[in-house]
Amino acid sequence: MTGPVLHVTRHVLSGQLLRGARQDLKMVSRGWRWGRRSMVPRSAEPFVPPQQSEPFPTAWARTPAAVVAREGIQKLALAPLLRREITPTVHGLDVLDRMAGPVIFVANHTSHLDTPLILCSLPDRWRRRTAVAAAADYFFDTWWRATSSAMVFNTFPIERRSGSLSSTPGDLLDDGWSVVVFPEGTRSPDGWTRQFRHGAAFLSVQHRVPVVPIAIRGSFAAMPRGRGWPVPGRPPVTLRFGAPLRAVDGEGPRELGARIEGAVAQLMDEDETSWWDATRRAARGESPATSGPDAARWRRVWTQTAAPAVRSHRKVWSR
Repeated sequence: MTGPVLHVTRHVLSGQLLRGARQDLKMVSRGWRWGRRSMVPRSAEPFVPPQQSEPFPTAWARTPAAVVAREGIQKLALAPLLRREITPTVHGLDVLDRMAGPVIFVANHTSHLDTPLILCSLPDRWRRRTAVAAAADYFFDTWWRATSSAMVFNTFPIERRSGSLSSTPGDLLDDGWSVVVFPEGTRSPDGWTRQFRHGAAFLSVQHRVPVVPIAIRGSFAAMPRGRGWPVPGRPPVTLRFGAPLRAVDGEGPRELGARIEGAVAQLMDEDETSWWDATRRAARGESPATSGPDAARWRRVWTQTAAPAVRSHRKVWSR
């Protein structure tokens, strides 16, 4: 075989090998489990028994070393970043001065900003001993998201699809840790609150710990669902902590849950109007519904994109 013929033959063979390699790569990529892709065909999914998986371990995130590391992350990085991107205003933290803990913090949920806002608003002694309930199917679906969430926010997984709570929040309360719970189960799609579930009330009744309601206004306008970063302009966000609630004699989770939802609605009303007006309306059972108007979704979303007006305290004494 002459030199030119041999060169052409090698060139043809190398081209065939490259095309074959590309076809093999395409075939592998079509069958590869990218992300959370299931290996079960869709037609067979109804016949596959539910997979029982062990919850992601988060006890390591509450060790002394992890607490110290998280303190540095939250105070040196997270809190300054929040103040740079939004303008938070916090009211009612004095209710915690008269308490020793643990407590269950219950808040409405409209944005990914809610968790860091609550944690960075708490006094140091409360923040160091507070864990956050997070959806297992979202924050604990991959190892890197689970690890970072547990490290930065001290989260632990709960199963929201079945509506059940794991034993972890009860164990944490018994060990003296406070817990943040979002009773709606997920972020609001339009900024208005959804129906509260009674998991937090059940924990309060079972473990005899008080519930501290929190109303958050403006976080949806600052970073609504679907955004990965707050909107420009440092939009205002308000947090208002309410008086602790405890179950009275003969009161079950359902009744306490209704009182918790009413307390959040009263705090919302107070933040928008005044303490006196909100208290009077709550006493008459006339607190404005936090579920919003019965209107088209675009109108509900449009209403909640307006930033809340931040009221300043009136000066009584003047020089």
